[in-house]
Amino acid sequence: MKVFVIGANGKVARHFADFAKEDTAIEEIAMIRHTEQAGFFEERGIETVLLDLVKNSVDELAEAMKGVDAVVFSAGAGGSGFDKTVLIDLDGAIKAMTAAEQAGVKRFVMVSTFRTGREEMAKKNGLQIYTIAKNYADEWLKNRTQLDWTIVHPGILVDTPGTNQIKVDMGQEINEIPRQDVAHTLVSVLHNDNTIKQEFEVLSGNTAVEEAINKLQ
Repeated sequence: MKVFVIGANGKVARHFADFAKEDTAIEEIAMIRHTEQAGFFEERGIETVLLDLVKNSVDELAEAMKGVDAVVFSAGAGGSGFDKTVLIDLDGAIKAMTAAEQAGVKRFVMVSTFRTGREEMAKKNGLQIYTIAKNYADEWLKNRTQLDWTIVHPGILVDTPGTNQIKVDMGQEINEIPRQDVAHTLVSVLHNDNTIKQEFEVLSGNTAVEEAINKLQ
């Protein structure tokens, strides 16, 4: 399957690229903003597309998505201010959804934020605007599109090596998860149609990634 990754140069998405390189069923197309980011993907035999989620139009995004089977949205403003957060995490996400529908792509996987304790966590970490933007983007995806969506809500992201062990559910207490394990989860989601129209929180746990995703109902 051809997978168009938005926010491909982010930390989670770079791990996804490593998994995609080894997965014969996934052919990634990485959307990047700067030419100097291309080397990482070229080393892995991954095609890149130079586009800016904020500056480029829906039509331009849709043109780049033609012929792909799925979109993974892993972009984020990364706490770079109110304006960029709204433009990327809310408006940019909706542009990506609109472009996917325009291009005839059905599958859309959203990397969102943790839901349980979201308000408290936002206040504690100064991420109120980010979490609000993500929330409304999620709601738009679920209620304003005809896409076959999956929304993944990771816990606190850390850069420790992945364990390939997770737990998934809604309503869990906040905890950590390595970015590598989130990327592994995204790969498993793409391989499992049972995740369509599902949203779930993912944390470090004691169940193998594939097993945990296969059990989703």
